[in-house]
Amino acid sequence: MMTDNYWEKVYQTKETDQVSWYQEKDFHLLNLLESLHLPTNAHIIDVGSGASLLIDHLLELGYKNLSVLDLSATALKTTQTRLKAKNLDATAVKWITADVCRVNLPKHFFDVWHDRAVFHFMVSQEQQEQYLKIMRNSLKNKSFVAISTFSENGPTQCSGLPVERYSIEKMKKRLGSDFKLYEYDIELHETPWGSTQEFLNTLWVFDAQPS
Repeated sequence: MMTDNYWEKVYQTKETDQVSWYQEKDFHLLNLLESLHLPTNAHIIDVGSGASLLIDHLLELGYKNLSVLDLSATALKTTQTRLKAKNLDATAVKWITADVCRVNLPKHFFDVWHDRAVFHFMVSQEQQEQYLKIMRNSLKNKSFVAISTFSENGPTQCSGLPVERYSIEKMKKRLGSDFKLYEYDIELHETPWGSTQEFLNTLWVFDAQPS
């Protein structure tokens, strides 16, 4: 079970580039955004952003309507400080310190929901259902959902916590028929200390009126 205090401790005791999920650049999402030709005024939310560099890159590309959600206020403060040092406009971002399973998000608002390595921490059916309920309510029809989890061959734990591993068929079943698969791939992610973790990267179109 994830708690605010747990992730606060992680981000208070580890450098940004010394957590297993660290990426210098999230080429997967950035390439997707380019291929989808999304306008720079698209509403994008990065769920479980931590101190990720993704927001830096999105601002540099000119995206104006960004939301960042994480349990850790320390992680979000780290990102804000880094953006200021780069002369990037942190005021263009809505900062949300909250649990994604309990947060109150605007309805039918987002064009893109991005989650790299949060959903796989939802190990109970109750957590998964609450996450999906909040996500569905916040998405516009025909919006895009990018979710990355550990694959079936990935680790069984992350940061000392159990995770749920996914195949593409298992993810299809878990999301339900109102999410249409757009594309997916398997990624071998190298951690800062040189080990590899296998991720399942998926992109879906949210269709509020499934056929």
